[in-house]
Amino acid sequence: MTLNNLRNCFTAIFFLVTLFSCKKEVLTDTTGNTIIAKTLLNVSYGTNPLQAMDVYLPAGRNISTTKVMIMIHGGGWSSGDKSDFASFVDTMQRRLPDYAIFNINYRLSASPYNLFPTQEMDVKASIEFIFNKSVDYQISDKYVLIGASAGGHLAMLQGYKYNVPVKPRAIISFYGPSDLTDMYNNPVGGNILISILIAQAIGKIPAQDPQLYTSSSPVSFITNLSPPTILLHGGMDELVSANQSINVSNKLTAAGVNNQYVFYPSAGHGVWTNTLLFDAFNKIVSFLAANVL
Repeated sequence: MTLNNLRNCFTAIFFLVTLFSCKKEVLTDTTGNTIIAKTLLNVSYGTNPLQAMDVYLPAGRNISTTKVMIMIHGGGWSSGDKSDFASFVDTMQRRLPDYAIFNINYRLSASPYNLFPTQEMDVKASIEFIFNKSVDYQISDKYVLIGASAGGHLAMLQGYKYNVPVKPRAIISFYGPSDLTDMYNNPVGGNILISILIAQAIGKIPAQDPQLYTSSSPVSFITNLSPPTILLHGGMDELVSANQSINVSNKLTAAGVNNQYVFYPSAGHGVWTNTLLFDAFNKIVSFLAANVL
């Protein structure tokens, strides 16, 4: 498998789902003003063109109850785009029509530029931007982070490491790396290209800067105050070992944090059947209903 394949194969998941957009209802606020659904594309949260997001605001939203879902694409921290999550946006609009959805881009690592933790800082900046627009967007402080692959890693890292300006109410990770040192030292199947991908994104190997790897690993920040988390992983994943999700689940359980580990034995990295995806989203919706109140 080439390095390019390593970076891009996960996106296959997003083209497997055939979904329908939800009907948007028009409601009014307490003053009688109409609150319509809005879609705002390529909203900048920084000065770089990649520091942008697509915003999907539901009709009838209000600052007290409208929940927020932030989507973070994957791609090995060095490729991918928010457009990869187009089917996820459609899915969540249909299943969770009352959520405001923010589908973000971030600067991509391309040695020697934008090395990690640039991506971590961009996710943090995007959340600060969204929070500061709460009144304009009429959204609450009930945030959910969802990511796939590197995006799952970034969702967990943000959710476990930071609680300002807002602490997420839940995290959703599709096969996200959680311990970068372990992933570097023990790549799936001994595939050295996985280790190379991590080192290129970070700019160093663990031996050169062990603290950077530790501070970039979500498992380092799990406590009893961590957000509830649902982790979805495939048994045939050729890039991220299922142990990466199992380790998170075990540590959350030990800390007394509600979590759910969902294992699909036949699923690869981003190569999931429609049946598995349908089941996965059913479980996600149920998890959010129980944990984001």
